[in-house]
Amino acid sequence: MACNTKQDTGSRNTILVSILPQKTFVEKIAGTDFNVIVLIPPGSNPSAYSLSPSLMADVARSVVWFRIGHIGFEYSWGDNIARINREMKVIDLSAGLDLIKKFKADSAVNTAGYDPHTWLSPAAVKKMSLKIMETLTMLNPDKKTTYKNNFNRFILETDSIDVEIKKILYDCNGKTIIVFHPSLSYFARDYGLKQVSLEPGGKEPTPESLLRVIETAKTENIGVIYIQGEVDKDQATIFAEETGGKIIRINPLDPSWSNNLLFIAKTIRKNME
Repeated sequence: MACNTKQDTGSRNTILVSILPQKTFVEKIAGTDFNVIVLIPPGSNPSAYSLSPSLMADVARSVVWFRIGHIGFEYSWGDNIARINREMKVIDLSAGLDLIKKFKADSAVNTAGYDPHTWLSPAAVKKMSLKIMETLTMLNPDKKTTYKNNFNRFILETDSIDVEIKKILYDCNGKTIIVFHPSLSYFARDYGLKQVSLEPGGKEPTPESLLRVIETAKTENIGVIYIQGEVDKDQATIFAEETGGKIIRINPLDPSWSNNLLFIAKTIRKNME
């Protein structure tokens, strides 16, 4: 099924993605051939967001939904989204990845207990992008060569980012970073860092877990905690007060994926000096 590539979004097939970085990945490969709709808007919590009525029409006309995999929104809304559009293909981009287990499955919300932050790993993004390219080619076979070429360019970009991050963090292997929400698990694994979170397993911090992290910070002389939003900041203030450290904000959902990974790497490196 070839798609119309006119610039008017109403004339293009619609694709759903769960988070902003996925939109970047799709557009790196497809260009402007598809109207890419992000289900979880900027500033929203992917674990708790509810689908807004304004997105229902987008769901109904979409040809494919690229799930990132294992975030609360996808589990709580996945069946509803599939019922709205039974013809839509659903592609889980986490399938086949080496996932990090974070806690036991919670049958109440049907989670598998895997860390969802795979998009912060260049190695994982390469595998996800291959799946995206193959799906786009199936939807629009006339553009197979274009998508393949765009995919190859994006892989080169991803490899370049990976090499650059390794240079930045070349002497940080085994060192600890402290985060509020455990969003850097895959990034830390890729680059030999140890992540310690105030939210163990992505769950609300307890006084005991906070005390353990504070003791780690004091023992290892760590004066920085990385946060994502205002709620994180309010609770991370206790950590900063107890350790004499500072709070630094990062944005895992930044759509400028390459630049964001470099920013995270440089920020970590700077604050280890």
